[in-house]
Amino acid sequence: MIGQARTGTGKTFAFGISLLQRITVPTDPGYAELDRPGLPQALVMCPTRELALQVTGDLKIASSVRKARILTVYGGVGYEPQLDALAAGVDVVVGTPGRLLDIANRRSLDLSAVKVLVLDEADEMLDLGFLPDVERLIAKTPKSRQTLLFSATMPSAIVALSRMHLNQPVNVRAETKDSQLTVPDTTQFIYQAHDLDKPEIVGKLLQSPDCTRTIVFTRTKRAAQRLSDELEDRGFQATSIHGDLNQAAREKALKKFREGKVAVLVATDVAARGIDITDVSHVVNYECPDSEMTYVHRIGRTGRAGAKGVAVTLVDWADITRWKVINKALDLDFPELVETYSTSPNLAADLGIPEGTKARLKAAAPREPKDHHSKDHHHSKDHHHKDHDHTERPRTERPKRDRSRQRLRNGQPIEASDGAAASAAAPVADGESSAPRRRRRRNGGSGGMAPDSGSTPGAATE
Repeated sequence: MIGQARTGTGKTFAFGISLLQRITVPTDPGYAELDRPGLPQALVMCPTRELALQVTGDLKIASSVRKARILTVYGGVGYEPQLDALAAGVDVVVGTPGRLLDIANRRSLDLSAVKVLVLDEADEMLDLGFLPDVERLIAKTPKSRQTLLFSATMPSAIVALSRMHLNQPVNVRAETKDSQLTVPDTTQFIYQAHDLDKPEIVGKLLQSPDCTRTIVFTRTKRAAQRLSDELEDRGFQATSIHGDLNQAAREKALKKFREGKVAVLVATDVAARGIDITDVSHVVNYECPDSEMTYVHRIGRTGRAGAKGVAVTLVDWADITRWKVINKALDLDFPELVETYSTSPNLAADLGIPEGTKARLKAAAPREPKDHHSKDHHHSKDHHHKDHDHTERPRTERPKRDRSRQRLRNGQPIEASDGAAASAAAPVADGESSAPRRRRRRNGGSGGMAPDSGSTPGAATE
């Protein structure tokens, strides 16, 4: 089956409850009659670790009466707890494709008893990045299984690809044919903003009376960390979640945001898929999303389960064409964007920002003065005093060096007047020519051989 519904409408329980009804748990009478009791009877694959943990939590709530054994398998943590749980026996396995395939190749995960296979966020799971691993895992399950695909967005190309793994599928869409993919309860604002002014806009938005919890999405991991540090410097309680953090730090940041210890979560698309956090009043797209599907899933973090929400998108000048493509694909009403700055009256009027609001809760930290005496300062002390004291140190007289040159022959100094006699008295070695040596031509000469001033006309020259 292919199931499609808007974000925040309860797709997890839609497949979770039916999944739990099809499996046999240890408390059921027929559990001992299973061919291989203890093997997983249901497999749920998710694109991100955070979504896998959330689905596990929802399934545990749904199985609080039947007490199904549910295991989360994902990367970034040790293998031993997951391998021990599989050895003890589980009923449902929820995980990400990479770690699932790794454990399956070790033959620690046997999928031959799977009755139900679920691909949550199926359009992302069947994308080119996940498709090879997903196909290998599907090949390890029996053909008699039931396959369920769920997502808020289901492009036609993904539907065509999914039919390769389905047998006479039924496409269920929990909305009318002409309805928009975005949630009507989410109010959308699109502004054309300058990149350097965006921190000011976000800082003022966070001080709106209607703003309780806010998720800010960025395009890159570095931008997420930089904006989180900037907001903390401005006095806001903010944290970040992105791929450069280890799994423990990611879980800690998400837990702090869920528990209300921080009011702002700056994230990449790691948190754009399926993450369900209550009381998220605002979602900010710090840059224009890459596609209309990314836009739908990002703003779907607010306005969930019938609640109201606000989605703000800040579009750079270079991304105007990209936004027009998204606007046309989703049939929105924002063909032309208003150039907006942090001081624009329309920004305060749209978002309910009180007049006179500053983008900071605390003053900026004073900058430390530059140290001109650091090791990296390549100027000498004399030059430093010339620039700052305008005085010159007195020069000390250097000892004079002896610049006279001596002519050497066989390593011994000779006098110019004795050159001819020394040359005549020098013995001729065996095999050496007794012809006079030619004087080496010096630069700047006229091309002729200048005679040595200290030698007689008949003497040999060098």
